[in-house]
Amino acid sequence: MADDLPQSVLFCCDHNAVRSPMAEGIMKKLYGTDTYVQSAGVKGDMEIDGFSIAVCQELNVELSRHRSRSFDEMENWGDDLSSFDLVIALSPASQRRALELTRFFHLEVEYWPILDPTGLGEGRDAKLDSYRQARDQIVGKLQAKWGQGNGWM
Repeated sequence: MADDLPQSVLFCCDHNAVRSPMAEGIMKKLYGTDTYVQSAGVKGDMEIDGFSIAVCQELNVELSRHRSRSFDEMENWGDDLSSFDLVIALSPASQRRALELTRFFHLEVEYWPILDPTGLGEGRDAKLDSYRQARDQIVGKLQAKWGQGNGWM
């Protein structure tokens, strides 16, 4: 049986440019706006990845307006980590940072080992396949945890 949706979820990865924005967008698409969903990276030094935009567009998930941000920027903008019910780390570095930042809060941090597609594949088609693999891992994890959602796949 799927878990009940939390009130708020923060997805995090290394740069908030590939995996965590995909997870944020897909979760919003699958489960609507009842849950507050955001994403952040250990660093916010990259723009949203074009391949992430492309493979999510295939599922009618719009990422082109996403602005990457780091944990530090997130806190500067007033999104306190302690206000999230669940933090889902999609990379080892983000898991370490999330655990470090939440050690004083009663906050659940889960680690979902999602493939980092950056740098994989030769040529556009092979790269897109790697990004689709990461996207599909995210969809699978979300649906395993919270059910089919809007069932658009």
